[in-house]
Amino acid sequence: MTDTPTLPAVSREWHLLSRPVGWPKPEDFALVEAELPQPGEGQVLVRNEYLSVDPYMRGRMSAAKSYAAPYELDRPMQGGAVGEVVVSHAEGIAVGDHVLHFEGWREYAAVKAAQAVKVDPETAPLSTYLGVLGMTGLTAYAGLLRTASFKEGDIVFVSGAAGAVGSQVGQLAKLKGAARVIGSAGSAEKVKLLTDEYGFDAAFNYKDGPVAEQLRAAAPDGIDVYFDNVGGDHLEAAIGALNLHGRIAICGAISVYNNTEPAPGPKNLPRLIQTRGRIEGFLVGDHYDLQPEFVREVGPWVRSGELKYRETTVEGIDNTLEAFLGVLRGDNTGKMIVKL
Repeated sequence: MTDTPTLPAVSREWHLLSRPVGWPKPEDFALVEAELPQPGEGQVLVRNEYLSVDPYMRGRMSAAKSYAAPYELDRPMQGGAVGEVVVSHAEGIAVGDHVLHFEGWREYAAVKAAQAVKVDPETAPLSTYLGVLGMTGLTAYAGLLRTASFKEGDIVFVSGAAGAVGSQVGQLAKLKGAARVIGSAGSAEKVKLLTDEYGFDAAFNYKDGPVAEQLRAAAPDGIDVYFDNVGGDHLEAAIGALNLHGRIAICGAISVYNNTEPAPGPKNLPRLIQTRGRIEGFLVGDHYDLQPEFVREVGPWVRSGELKYRETTVEGIDNTLEAFLGVLRGDNTGKMIVKL
C-alpha cells in the first residue's frame, strides 16, 4: 500500500437532484463538493482524467424500470471513466497504474479492484479506452457482427453515423467486405466526414428531407443490415428498404429519449413478413465475451490508421453536464469526452 501525500481534502461530483421531464434542465443537477473518498480493503482511489458521457445516461435519470438501475437522487452519478490510481489497497493494482472503471461524473473515485480494468497509456491514448477501444467500440462490433449477423457483401445502413458507435459500425462493415455502406447524420459537415474520412459509400443529412426518400436514393438496391442508433423515422425507412432476410440491430433511439409521450411505432411492420426480416435489440453488457476478440481484431486497425476515429473533448468537470446535453443535441462528432 502506497499513499500519495498531496491529495486534496475534497472531490467534486455531479448529483442528480430531480428526475428530468422531457429535456434535462440544469436545475435538475448540481456539482457538489464532497469529502475525498477513502478506499477500503480491495479498493483503489482513482484520480479521474477522462469521463464519458453517453446517450444511455438519459434513461438512468428516469425512475422507469429499465435494463440499468436509475441514478439515485442526491447521490453521485455514474459513467465510464479512466484515470490514475493514487492510493491502492488491492493486489495487482499499483499506485501509478491507469484503470478503466464506471465511477465517473466525479474527480476522485474509490473503486473495487474487481471493477477496475488496467489500461496502458503507451499502447493507445487514455481517452480511446472510453471510445474506439472501449464500450462504444465493442458496442459497434457486437451489434454489427453478432446481433445483425453481418456477412461479406451486405449493404449496410447506419443512423447516427457520425457518432462514436455509428462511425465505427460503418468502418467495420467496410473493412469486413460490405458491398455498400450508407450513413445518416445531422449536418453537412458530418455527411462530408462520413464519405471523405470514414469511407462510407454514401451519406445524407436527415434534416434535408424525408429519410425514406433519401435512403431510397442512397441505397437503390435496398439494404441487408440496418444499425439503429436513432429510432423514429429512420427505423421506419429502414424497414421499408429492407431486402429479403434483412436484419436490424437496435442499439439506441436517441430521437425519442426526451419525449414526454410514447413515440408512435413504425407503420410498416408487416413488411417484415414479406422480407422475413428480423429486428433485435441488444446491450453491450451481454457481449463482453467478445472483448478479447474485439481488441485483437480492431486494435491493429486503430494503430495502423485503417480505422479512424474522432473525439469531441470538453474541458473541465464543471462542463460535464453541458457535454452530456451536447450528446443529446448531436453536437459531438465521434465520442464525447470530458477531460479533467
